[in-house]
Amino acid sequence: MKKTVIIQASSKSNGNTNRVINYLNSNNSFDVIDLKTKNIGVFEYDFSNANDDFIPVMEEVINNYDTIVFATPVYWYTMSATLKIFFDRLSDLLKYKKDLGRLLRGKNMAMISNSGQNDLKNGFEMPFIESANYLGMNYLGSTHSWFTEDGENIHPEAADKIDTFRTILTQ
Repeated sequence: MKKTVIIQASSKSNGNTNRVINYLNSNNSFDVIDLKTKNIGVFEYDFSNANDDFIPVMEEVINNYDTIVFATPVYWYTMSATLKIFFDRLSDLLKYKKDLGRLLRGKNMAMISNSGQNDLKNGFEMPFIESANYLGMNYLGSTHSWFTEDGENIHPEAADKIDTFRTILTQ
C-alpha cells in the first residue's frame, strides 16, 4: 500500500497547483487524484448525488492510503470551490456511508496551498484542522507555496518549505 495520496483540487489540471504537486512529488512517492477529472456533485441532503464519483474516490483513498494531502490554489482567500465541494461531500460519510467514514479515524491529513505571492491569510488552514479533528484524523500540518515574480518558477523560499513538508509526509 502506498502511504500517501495527493488530492489535487484545482480548476486546471495542469496549472500552478499541478506544478507544486510535481515538485512535491519529484521522487514519485505519492499517488495523485485530480478532482477535475471526476464527476462530484454538491452535497444534497437527500443524497441524490450518491451515484457520482465521490464515494468511489473515497473508497479508493480510504482503502489504499494512510495519509491524504489536499492540494489547492488560493481562490478569493480560501480553498478552491472544487475542494470545498469535496469537503462538503464528506457529510455523506457521516450520514449515508457511516461505516466508510469511520475508517478515516487515525488516518493523516495535510494540506498544501499555492498562490502568486507569499500572501496566505491567517485562518486559511482552519477548515483543514477542524475537519481532521472532527473526523478523528491526525493533522500533520501544511505549507504554502508561491512563484517567482515572473511566474515561471516556484519561489526558492517556497521550494525550501515544500522540501521540509515532503520530509513530514515521508516519515
